[in-house]
Amino acid sequence: MSLKDKVIIIMGASSGIGAATTNYLANHGAKLVIAARRKDRLDELKDAISEACISTIKADVTKFEEVQAVVDYTVDKFDHVDVMFNNAGIMPTNPLIRVQRQEWQKILDVNVMGVLNGIAAVLPVMVKQKYGHIIATDSVAGHVVVPNLAVYNGSKFAVRAIMEGLRQEQRNNGIKTSIISPGAVRTELFNSINDPKNRQAEIEVEKTIGLDPEQIAKAVAYAIDTPHDTDVNEIIIRPIGQSV
Repeated sequence: MSLKDKVIIIMGASSGIGAATTNYLANHGAKLVIAARRKDRLDELKDAISEACISTIKADVTKFEEVQAVVDYTVDKFDHVDVMFNNAGIMPTNPLIRVQRQEWQKILDVNVMGVLNGIAAVLPVMVKQKYGHIIATDSVAGHVVVPNLAVYNGSKFAVRAIMEGLRQEQRNNGIKTSIISPGAVRTELFNSINDPKNRQAEIEVEKTIGLDPEQIAKAVAYAIDTPHDTDVNEIIIRPIGQSV
């Protein structure tokens, strides 16, 4: 696998898919800059793989200047960026009738603006390089709409549309785009569900059929480890027992 020495930024790396991807890529020789709000968790990841090349930065994906600082640090340290993985996300669930406007805003800020902030920060670097790969964690919910997830669905459909637009705009600049769309995965995503009943339901689904985050990390690595003229645009990964 030709992941060795690739310079990869992972936003939202402190747990779940981000942490698993950090471990997987680090163990295959990638040079990583990992970012999240919980720097202590990032430092624990780094310390657990002490021989790996990992830099940790505290950053909130909803704040463009913090995302830009991660990209600037990476370019200063390595002179280029091979991959930007926009992984941060939240999943509050509620029917629209509850009118959880603050919750809706947070979903849009993290899931949509977080991805756009990552694109805005790294795209000028990659255009100048004439190569690069931008990846976003989407969801099966970006392909299928279900009740009580309308706003989350909307955010993930938006990411899918944004990434397809990015592909079309930048295909002649040597820039690849990929979305990874998991179904149920055993992560901490349920912590962002404010309704206790909905949160417990999600916990039960993840416990019963959820995939291990490393299985998603392997899909990310597969997308990265392709020839320069090959672009894996969408990967959907469901547990075999998932109905939606």
